[in-house]
Amino acid sequence: MSEHKIMIIEDEVNIGNMLQEALEMEKYSVLRAYSGTEALMLLEKEKPDLVLLDLMLPGLSGEEVLPKLNGIPTIVTSAKTDIDSKVKLLYEGACDYVTKPFVISELLARIAAQLRISEMTNQKIMEMTGGISDSEKGLVRAGNIILDTSLLTARVGDKETSLTRTEAAILHILMINVNRPLGRSTILDRISDDTPDCTERSLKQHVSNIRKKLQQLDDIDHIDAVYGIGFRFHK
Repeated sequence: MSEHKIMIIEDEVNIGNMLQEALEMEKYSVLRAYSGTEALMLLEKEKPDLVLLDLMLPGLSGEEVLPKLNGIPTIVTSAKTDIDSKVKLLYEGACDYVTKPFVISELLARIAAQLRISEMTNQKIMEMTGGISDSEKGLVRAGNIILDTSLLTARVGDKETSLTRTEAAILHILMINVNRPLGRSTILDRISDDTPDCTERSLKQHVSNIRKKLQQLDDIDHIDAVYGIGFRFHK
């Protein structure tokens, strides 16, 4: 019996039933949600290993749900075929995009591939840290920068700088999406629980402060402003 749990977020019952049947034949455990709101409620109780996310959902749309999946590998299944939509969603956190109607055997292969990648990443982290992952220690690494979300510090080698809680929250979301442009609204949405005081107007100033502090550590400007989108962290 596979230990992997997959959540299907799909409001079309027939498609959801087809997916569930195919997944269960492959010995996956399946969770079902029929709306974006229901999906978020389920995610408060259980964390799947992978999510299949439709975009056209009642209540919260798939685009609104995606930023709230907090690093869970997500394959978007949608009838939208335009390249701009695909590129945007991949930048915003989806690991793959499958256009409807899809061939179920191909989707199953993509699911297996993403689960392998996730397992290899987790195993590598465990080997490097002696069984305790960086996330359990409150550490985030990208290139030569180590962010300590518990101590609110960033360091390179033996150099260290202090961060405010807001700065640490912003840097955290940028670092775990290294090289991916993140929209301002996406950043604000993902850090809203920790930094209710951060607004779209103040975000630019917070990012500017972070850039200066990091630059003092290694003389590298690690954050780019992406015109029309938001910001991107690079190593």
